[in-house]
Amino acid sequence: MRKNNPVSMMSVESANSLVSQGLKLLVAGEEGLLKQLNKGNWIGGTIPYFMSERGGVQTRGEIQVTVLPPEAKDLKILFYDEAAIHRIPEDYRSNGFSFVIIPAFSGVHHRFAKEGITWRGILDRPLVGWVSGIHLDDLGRVTPKVFNGQTGEVSDAAAVVMHLDLPREIYAKVNIINLFEQGHDDHISFPQTGFEVEDCLINDTTQNFADYLIDRKIDLKLPLVADYFGAKINVSVRSVDATKKVVHLYAPVFSHVEYRFAKPLRNYESQFRARLDEQKIDPLFKCNCILNYLYAELEGKKTAHMQGPITFGEIAYMLLNQTLVYLTLEKKERGVDREPTPKI
Repeated sequence: MRKNNPVSMMSVESANSLVSQGLKLLVAGEEGLLKQLNKGNWIGGTIPYFMSERGGVQTRGEIQVTVLPPEAKDLKILFYDEAAIHRIPEDYRSNGFSFVIIPAFSGVHHRFAKEGITWRGILDRPLVGWVSGIHLDDLGRVTPKVFNGQTGEVSDAAAVVMHLDLPREIYAKVNIINLFEQGHDDHISFPQTGFEVEDCLINDTTQNFADYLIDRKIDLKLPLVADYFGAKINVSVRSVDATKKVVHLYAPVFSHVEYRFAKPLRNYESQFRARLDEQKIDPLFKCNCILNYLYAELEGKKTAHMQGPITFGEIAYMLLNQTLVYLTLEKKERGVDREPTPKI
């Protein structure tokens, strides 16, 4: 139902002009730039990588702004720390949707990733968002941040959420595009849920996961893929410590879920464009993974309908990796109260 692209790169001055109009905004950019924004109806997260109207870019001098439509109303912005993050569903609107931004590497990031999908009510309304990050040159020196635009508060330890409602005739819908499919090689499962893995089961035989990756020369650009009732969910490898025999992941694996490494992609850019054109989507919000940006060499490349932040994790009810997440606003069919609960 949306006709105009609400996402664009701009200067702090241009963004402040939108803030002064009282518009509801989602903002992404470098920390120093976000701190220059005036108080208003916005939330933001740190990142210098974007898919923009100019193509893939990294910039420390511009921010990316998504303007939310006037149909989105009854705005409420809240922080949720690690102890309170499970309470997000308590603040869902009656016919609404919620945007969440979580700082990478924080306790709240890890708790949401490992437990979030099990929280009561989490699937009752659309929850979409991303994990804020930093320039890769700043790893280990700077922490990712999130911003509450109404108060000017900044946090590297809490999630920020914008809750919104919609008129009865409209509903929000969250979806994903994941180009990766499970390969036909070994099936892998893990005895414990977590971001760090030592032993695992390879075809039901216990083996150290780091040794397996090294011995088999696994291409670590390819994620592990699980099949959740038809939904393909990725987990990407962050690093392999051959000395300590530990594998660090960008999202947790879940115990007793079967994973397989993904099939290689032939041409990321053309496959993504084909999938987007096939679905004929017109998203209000979308984000994509930093690993897709790097591995597919998206800098300078244009892909239709992909404008949005490049993230350290994507959120569609749960934490995802190497996935495009998007949200659309749809008109309800007559007699339907709201969107069905997703089957994730």
